[in-house]
Amino acid sequence: MMPPIAEALHLDATALPAEVFERLSRRGALLKDRRRRNEESIENFGKPGRDPAELGDVMSTIAGNGVWSTNLKLAQLRNHWDQVVGEGVARHSAVADFTDGVLVIRAESTVWATQLTYLIPQLTDTIRRNLKGLTINEIRVTGPAAGYTRKWARRR
Repeated sequence: MMPPIAEALHLDATALPAEVFERLSRRGALLKDRRRRNEESIENFGKPGRDPAELGDVMSTIAGNGVWSTNLKLAQLRNHWDQVVGEGVARHSAVADFTDGVLVIRAESTVWATQLTYLIPQLTDTIRRNLKGLTINEIRVTGPAAGYTRKWARRR
């Protein structure tokens, strides 16, 4: 004759029924909770606050609450740079960096850097008016990066 399964598996025969009952009891509680939530959701269907939010509203809430708002405003400035300075100037300049309230604009040449330097008051006013929430304390205009060499036409 075969020994009882509890002995074959070296289990405590007195604790085995309690363990089985405990698992069944937990499973029953989970099912009961699931049924209750199901019934509540059916009862609350269509009531205010139950409708799903639109993705744009959710993303706006997330972006507005954190540090994302500054980065989003800066991305908006980069994307619409031509509307801020005009198409001609935008072809020769770009927003390079924004750190601690200092906006750095990189120009293609020193001539364009000088042109942008004269435009700083207008840029500050336009950016503050159109991008509320992006606090700019200073605007710096830089020329081409170090090591810049101008490619002259080859003479023969």
